[in-house]
Amino acid sequence: MTLPRSPGSVGEPQPAQAMEVHRLERRQEEEQKEERQHSLHMGSSTRKRTFRSSEEEYQFSDADYALAAALALTASSETSWEAQLRRQTHTVELEERGQKRVGFGNEWERTEIAFLRTQWLLRQRRDRKALRRRTEEKVREAKELRELCAGRGPWFWIPLRSHAVWEHTTVLLTCTVKASPPPQVTWYKNDMRIDPRLFPAGKYKITNNYGLLTLEIRRCTIEDAATYTVVVKNAFGQASAFAKVLVRTYLGKDAGFDSEMFKRLMFGRSVEFTSVLKPVFAREKEPFSLSCLFSEDVLDAEQNIQWFRDGRLLRSSSRRQMLYADRQASLKVSCAYKEDEGLYTVQVPSPSGLREQSAYVFVRDAAAEKPGAPGSPLNVRCLDVKRDCLILTWTPPSDTRGNPITGYSIELCQGESEQWVPCHQAPGGTCRCPIQGLLEGQTYRFRVRAISRAGSSLPSKASEPVVMSDHDEAQRKTEIPFDLGRTITVSTDDFEDFVTIPSPPTNVHASEIKEAYVVLDWEEPRPRGKAPLTYFLEKSVIGSGTWEAINSETPVKSPRFALLDLEKGKSYVFRVRTINQYGMSDPSEPSEPIALRGKPATLPPPTQVQAFRDTQTSVSLTWEPVKDSPELLGYYIYSREAGSSEWQTVNNKPIQGNRFTVPGLRTGKEYEFCIRSVSEAGVGESSAITEPIRVKQALATPSAPYDFILLSCGKDDMVIGWKPPKRRGGGKILGYFLDQHDSEELDWHAVNQQPVPTKFCKVSNLHEGHFYEFRARAVNWAGVGELSAPSGLFECEEWTMPEPGPPYDVQVFEVRATSLMLKWEPPLYKGAGPITGYRISFQEEGSEQWKPVTPDPISGTHLRISDLQPGKTYIFQVQAVNSAGSGQPSMPTDPVLLEDKPGRGGQRMPGTPVGRAIEGKAPEAPDSAEFQWSKDYKGPLDPQRVKVEDEPNKSKIILNDPGLEDLGTYSVVVTDADEDISASHTLTEEELNKLKKLSHEIRNPVIKLISGWNVDILERGEVRLWLEVEKLSPAAELHLIFNEKEIFSSPNRKINFVPEKGLVEVIIENLSEDDKGSYTAQLRDGKAKNQITLALVDDEFDKLLRKADAKRRDWKRKQGPYFEEPLQWKVTEDCQVLLTCKANPSPRLQPCPQAQWSQICGCYVEMVRLSKEDRGIYRAEVSDNRGEDDTILDLTGEALDDIFTELGKIGALSATPLKIQGTEEGIRIFSRVKYYNGKYMKTTWFHKEKRLESGDRVRAGTTLDEIWLHILDPKDSDKGKYTLEIAAGKEVRQLSTDLSGQAFEDAMAEHQRLKALAIIEKNRAKVVRGLPDVATIMEDKTLCLTCVISGDPIPEVSWLKNDQPVTFLDRYHMEVKGTEVTITIERVTSEDSGRYGVFVKNKYGSETGQVTISVFKHGEEVKVLEM
Repeated sequence: MTLPRSPGSVGEPQPAQAMEVHRLERRQEEEQKEERQHSLHMGSSTRKRTFRSSEEEYQFSDADYALAAALALTASSETSWEAQLRRQTHTVELEERGQKRVGFGNEWERTEIAFLRTQWLLRQRRDRKALRRRTEEKVREAKELRELCAGRGPWFWIPLRSHAVWEHTTVLLTCTVKASPPPQVTWYKNDMRIDPRLFPAGKYKITNNYGLLTLEIRRCTIEDAATYTVVVKNAFGQASAFAKVLVRTYLGKDAGFDSEMFKRLMFGRSVEFTSVLKPVFAREKEPFSLSCLFSEDVLDAEQNIQWFRDGRLLRSSSRRQMLYADRQASLKVSCAYKEDEGLYTVQVPSPSGLREQSAYVFVRDAAAEKPGAPGSPLNVRCLDVKRDCLILTWTPPSDTRGNPITGYSIELCQGESEQWVPCHQAPGGTCRCPIQGLLEGQTYRFRVRAISRAGSSLPSKASEPVVMSDHDEAQRKTEIPFDLGRTITVSTDDFEDFVTIPSPPTNVHASEIKEAYVVLDWEEPRPRGKAPLTYFLEKSVIGSGTWEAINSETPVKSPRFALLDLEKGKSYVFRVRTINQYGMSDPSEPSEPIALRGKPATLPPPTQVQAFRDTQTSVSLTWEPVKDSPELLGYYIYSREAGSSEWQTVNNKPIQGNRFTVPGLRTGKEYEFCIRSVSEAGVGESSAITEPIRVKQALATPSAPYDFILLSCGKDDMVIGWKPPKRRGGGKILGYFLDQHDSEELDWHAVNQQPVPTKFCKVSNLHEGHFYEFRARAVNWAGVGELSAPSGLFECEEWTMPEPGPPYDVQVFEVRATSLMLKWEPPLYKGAGPITGYRISFQEEGSEQWKPVTPDPISGTHLRISDLQPGKTYIFQVQAVNSAGSGQPSMPTDPVLLEDKPGRGGQRMPGTPVGRAIEGKAPEAPDSAEFQWSKDYKGPLDPQRVKVEDEPNKSKIILNDPGLEDLGTYSVVVTDADEDISASHTLTEEELNKLKKLSHEIRNPVIKLISGWNVDILERGEVRLWLEVEKLSPAAELHLIFNEKEIFSSPNRKINFVPEKGLVEVIIENLSEDDKGSYTAQLRDGKAKNQITLALVDDEFDKLLRKADAKRRDWKRKQGPYFEEPLQWKVTEDCQVLLTCKANPSPRLQPCPQAQWSQICGCYVEMVRLSKEDRGIYRAEVSDNRGEDDTILDLTGEALDDIFTELGKIGALSATPLKIQGTEEGIRIFSRVKYYNGKYMKTTWFHKEKRLESGDRVRAGTTLDEIWLHILDPKDSDKGKYTLEIAAGKEVRQLSTDLSGQAFEDAMAEHQRLKALAIIEKNRAKVVRGLPDVATIMEDKTLCLTCVISGDPIPEVSWLKNDQPVTFLDRYHMEVKGTEVTITIERVTSEDSGRYGVFVKNKYGSETGQVTISVFKHGEEVKVLEM
């Protein structure tokens, strides 16, 4: 209860007790406020509350804190008037209570203080709840107010929907829109704005009722069927919605919701494909494209035409473009990768449903940088991305080019730098590898190369960019929405207690164990605290009892680490410690024992691989998939032609499933297939090879006939014609079933019970004046095909017009780039008179104008049409002409594209392949196909004159007795083929004569000559005459005629005849004058024969005779010891001269005692330094009991000069670059050579392009291995470029160096240093001569030692005995006279023995000369004192 405050107490002084109570309560209130704030920030799960009853106990949840944060963001900074009023009332109440307590004692004062404190706390708790409720209401009201007041663009809460109504009814289009401020509304009909004022009164009514938009259309007519659009916009944006209104009429066949008009209005035009997607064989890093044509323009092509790859919708990108223009949709890829391989599908909507086509795109490996290197890997992906590590996976290539993969090289690129650097090497048995040591927040891409013994592959396609981040951190955060589109992010870390030293991690385990690495995972400590965490790992070998730290190049920030250096065969346990800014935790619990696994095994191959025929260029494969293998990535398929040993890869991207169609095969060829399983362990073994299968069209039911036409009509019968199916199913069409339907009846009735073999049928028992429609099915060995669409309505009314009916069965064949052949059957209805001719007209596709092919009618039923434009599409039709005029046109042909089709045997007819025959081949023909021959397109050939021989995929005609009556055009057509397979050949008189000649050659064959007479001289001097013809039978005969007389084998002349090789040879042992003449070989093999002649006369025979004699003499010489190679000289790179020869056996060499034997080159003499003393004639001799041989080398004249010249060339080429050297006298420039000879080598020095001559300051010289230039007392003018020119014969070489700058400074410094050393050496104190090494003397004698010293200034002299100075007293005396120094010792004793030295010293240095003195007594042997 709040006590009223009396006005009289305002401004009166307050008692001391009241002030004390006020201060106490104020302090307690501040303490409570601080406690609440601290509690809000810390987020402890348990808090201690005093003075709280059970009803008031309350726990704050995470949502409470989120709400508090939201209030802090949204509440006003000003204090509400309610809070101010409450605070003022509370202050007045405390002051009045303090005044009443003035007169009470201390006990009452304490009681009232406690009572007031309790009352204040209770009120505070009550007010807190009330405040919380009011705050929530305030936030809710604020949100609603902001939603109402905030400005935003319009959007449709409920859009328009389409309506279908009956004619003369009313339709109401409604939608609901939300926007602030209210938008402007505009309605459109077929993109034309609706203004009710421009239409009849009441036609349109438009309303806007607080966002509810309506358009009312009254008494709808057919003209009201359209697309209606409503557009709403305000200052913040624009939106639109549309709907279609379809109006159905009550009358007419085309009325109602099943009509074509309804479908077009509802679904748009009917779109059909006019071209077929074909498989594409692209190559890696090269572009490819897919395109298809439509029958109609596709509205809103970007949305309606969709492309898929392996069922996944494709979008345009930098590498991929989707285009549409001129009824053509295309997909273009600028740079293909193997990841682009797959089944591509294009879809377009149509009133009858989606229309789609599919084709497989194969991407082959690009050419390797090194021959034999494997293909590139593919599908590089980054998995389990952490702060500093990730797992990289890829798929192995299908083609290793015969060399197994030994490993993979991984490269990374940071950001968009395009700088690829190697980062890891993975073994060849795995396609999975951990990557660690990455930087948090950075973006990386990866690519992989496969490595084999032949080299490295091209890099794979780069992986998608990946950003290194802590994905677990996102899970620790919660987003709480508030306001319109705003959120508050709250982290669980904010509710944890303050953490200093972290707890250890938990659950340390191996998430991956492979052959080469182990990946450790663990869980973060709880609570983890707000400080960043890193981890420290330790390992221990089982049984060792010690823990070893695991070092990493970068701190481990993620709860994952890959161990790449473990030893195989050992088991390990691991533990982890947590580190933050406050310290390190205790170690975690050890993991379970972990050891590296063995090499992963590849998956087994699939079983039951079977191949089936599919089309003329494809084969379908099925197999039993590998079961229970989650690591399976797919399958690689390989193919080869039967009989070949080389396998070709079919796909370079693993395929899924157990079925695949292999396209791009050669028609008529036999193929074998095998399949391999693909996993991260690599490509497995091959499956069992399929049985060879020939590529042919698989037998299937035919498609439907089409294009029905009325050929003739009576009172109660009709003759109906049609075109055959476009797809015959790989078999012969056995006939057709025809159905009829009377337009006045509901049911269809069969016309025939047995198939009609022709492409027309007579239908009887009809009702005159009725309308009929027809449909048909084709039949082949596979069964009854598809049912055709109903034909148009034909009225049964007898034809009486004078003009003829339409021709039928109009066929186009022999299609070329600029011409084609047209053939047809005459009309069944002739009209008033006989057929006098035919008019042919054509129409270009896309045009509606028919143009005549010829100005006048033609008489025949076939016509070759030429001079057409290649690449264009044409349509043709034929009209018969009689005396009454032109009749009805035939059914137009299908569109014909003019182009040459290479690689199809039947498309080109060879002229005269054999004898009197004309041959045609068609490897793509179906098994049931027949070759139909005709002459001049007038039906079958005359069997009396022509014989037809048929073989599989081949047929030929043989002219029995060729004559002029056989001239003409021979054509052949392959039946039962889906595409046109036809050809023709015009036999002219010239070709007829060639045929006759060829026929004569066949009747009178000639043995084919491969090589005429050849003449060879054999090793012993024999002469071999031989010729070669085609292989003959064993019954073949040879007659050899020499000078008109048949000869046979003899001791001097051997004749050999090998029929199976077609070889004839004559070997003459000793050629002589008796063998001069002509040789004729007469051959006969059955009817075949030939005759070949060789003339050996005059100069040709004499030349052959001389060569044979020389060869014979040389052979006789080689029967004993002989030289295979003569004695010759050779200069080595080390400027050594070798004299070599090769003999069998080893020779004797004169006059060279240093001759040596080599098994490689025979005998050789090595001359290290050739000189004039080596001049002479060298002779090598080889002999034994069979005979002797020698070889001579003259080294006295030009040969010796040639050797010295060659030495000079090699020496000049061996010159090293010029070097600069400082010397005592100046600067020396020199080059070292392996050889120098002043007579054969000339040297010239240049300074600054000026030739130098030796003088006082410049000296040039040479030694045997050095060429030098000495510059004495160098000066600045000596700086510059120095060039040495060495000339040896025609060989000239120049060497240059620059003596300036630092080079000159360094050389001068060295010169000054050496010059100073020389001066010091010259002037320093030295003992020049005089002292012996040892001196002996008898006791009591006088010893005198004299030496000569030098030095400038004169050195100081002192003597030493046993390294101690000598005191010159009594018996010791020293005398110095100029440069002579003498020491005298009188009456020597044994104590005077020892090592004496004279020490000389001046300012340049010092030196000591030593002598050993030995004193012996009278009668003793002289002994040398050993020191």
